[in-house]
Amino acid sequence: MAQALIWAMPVFPCLSSSSTSSAAAAAASLPASPLHHRSSLRTARALPTLLTITTSTTDIEAEALWTWLAQKGAVSDEATAVRPACVHHGRGLLAHRTISQGDELLSIPRKLWINLETVKASAIGRFCEGLKPWVAIALFLVREKAQSNSSWRPYLDILPQALDSPLFWSDEELAELQGTQLLGSTLGYREYVESEVNELFDKVIKPNPDLFDSSLFTYDAFLWAFGILRSRTFAPLTGDELALVPLADLVNHLAGLEVEKPCWEKTTAGIFTRQEVLLMRAAKTFHAGQEVVMQYGKSKNNAQLALDYGLVEYDAFSGSNNRDSFMLTLEIPKSDRLFDDKLDIAQLNGLDSSVYFDLTRGQGPPESMLTFLRLTALGGSDAFLLEALFRNTVWDHLSSPVSRDNEESICEAMIEGCKSALYGYQSTVEEDLLLLNNDNLDPRTRIAVVVRQGEKCVLQEVQTWFEARMNELDQLEYYAERRLRDLGLLDEKGNMTAWARVWN
Repeated sequence: MAQALIWAMPVFPCLSSSSTSSAAAAAASLPASPLHHRSSLRTARALPTLLTITTSTTDIEAEALWTWLAQKGAVSDEATAVRPACVHHGRGLLAHRTISQGDELLSIPRKLWINLETVKASAIGRFCEGLKPWVAIALFLVREKAQSNSSWRPYLDILPQALDSPLFWSDEELAELQGTQLLGSTLGYREYVESEVNELFDKVIKPNPDLFDSSLFTYDAFLWAFGILRSRTFAPLTGDELALVPLADLVNHLAGLEVEKPCWEKTTAGIFTRQEVLLMRAAKTFHAGQEVVMQYGKSKNNAQLALDYGLVEYDAFSGSNNRDSFMLTLEIPKSDRLFDDKLDIAQLNGLDSSVYFDLTRGQGPPESMLTFLRLTALGGSDAFLLEALFRNTVWDHLSSPVSRDNEESICEAMIEGCKSALYGYQSTVEEDLLLLNNDNLDPRTRIAVVVRQGEKCVLQEVQTWFEARMNELDQLEYYAERRLRDLGLLDEKGNMTAWARVWN
């Protein structure tokens, strides 16, 4: 019965939709991907270590951006609490004065956002009708970047020319991700962007040579624009509201920052003339001269941080962190003769035949995963639970062990699945730990090692959990025993009661 379980490594299934592939759906909507970080930051060994890569810009470019925004009325030396500056790990925002948590840091009006409205109002606007928001904005970015007289030049000049998401890695660098889910996600996104570029070239660029120089609108140029949008946009400015916000997107991420509430708000401002603005608030208290930072997303794992921003978090002291994760997809095989009944039960409980579970280091398998596993492996003498009589209660029954055979089946399947997944990596956890102790390790290699080491640690923990479960099968209480107890036929010690002996 262990063969009744199918599991797979998904490509960010949490971002999927029914009409597109997982990677395509994620790319199309460009979900919350706040900002960027461009450095290799080392902190004290007792603190989480933030690993990123720097693409630095000059002070002249920062001053040009500030002057441009000041001329537009968006910032001022007196009123704005932050300044763009070179920090020890790249470019970021520095506090101009003491700022308390929740204080307003800056306010950028909608007219200075690069969004779909910006594109539609431009010379290429009529050619962008019907395009996905990210595609239209990417097209605009590539075209404006090539124009020396662009009105957006002060902002475009401060954008990094090189990005360090795995989307931009060489084949040799990607080889370090062998066996990881991040590799599949990276290749999926690349394929998606390429398909969008090919379609855009045929429908928009090639038929309009007067507006679009085909030599400029290449796959690499669009991949760069895609990377800019992934790393510098975030909720609430995602999806149809996707927008780049100058200055605001210079804020960097801080590892371990315990902040749930977003630092960004879309609101209205003004007394006589109301206008929509992007308001940024302080995630914590900052003093004059300190770098102002934010939390890019507490729920993001290291693979997502790497893909979106080219960074990972790693605690060099303990060798672990809560960003280590493995996203597991479990499926009810269509070859299962009980597939329809199992699918019906899964759908009654808000699931489908294929379900993903985010496994996080140190947390063990979630109860919902164990319940789905038991459903998937249900068969033989346990199949009676699939009958219509149990439709409204079967999920509750499956939340606890059903039978020894059923529990043994899911343990065997998970142990073998973990072993198989671990075999796909090119290194062991111990080898990765030795690499991470090398301070001279190439930053991109370090990102790859942190991601793959984290995935393997999670898989090892899950394997160990199910191996321990196998050893306690004889001590577990199963459905039959629970049912007899509910009927008063078993006492707390598992012995038959006097009432049961009467019936016997």
